[in-house]
Amino acid sequence: MILYDDAVLVLKGYEGREQGQEQLRQTYLDHLAAHPDGMWKACGAGHITASALVVDPSRGRVLLTLHRKLRMWLQMGGHCEPGDPTLAVAALREATEESGIAGLTLLPVGPVRLDRHPIPAPCNWHLDVQYAALAPEGAVEAVSEESLDLRWFTYDEVAGVADDSVVRLLESTLAALRPTS
Repeated sequence: MILYDDAVLVLKGYEGREQGQEQLRQTYLDHLAAHPDGMWKACGAGHITASALVVDPSRGRVLLTLHRKLRMWLQMGGHCEPGDPTLAVAALREATEESGIAGLTLLPVGPVRLDRHPIPAPCNWHLDVQYAALAPEGAVEAVSEESLDLRWFTYDEVAGVADDSVVRLLESTLAALRPTS
């Protein structure tokens, strides 16, 4: 229940600024209230997932994975595991496993976006809590079993290779990287 409790706290504190994020936050909270198993892949009504967009701000680029099953360029991410104490740990674990990059660090702002997307049966939905991870200087990626390829893209290239959800995640990430005045 530690991960479940963390997810509820993270979602209660999440303040997405773009349109639809508040409603989506409430959808996630309602889902967890109705499904005590809503953190896990076995929950047929859908489940919380954690992902992270790996960015290298010094070079103006992001690392995307060509997902083996979906054959789409996406951020790193996936299912929470019983050993994950927090959503942030799950997102960082997934980003590290799928990118092969040691030393990633999450932006301290917490999640930068929420994204709910349909998935094939027997489950119905992924309720993704999306973070941003900073790549360390000199990061070298390594393709995992879950990927067909990994590739760095400049910020401007992302819209040409990825779907709208990844573009919105990049926009939210870039907004979180901007210094506040």
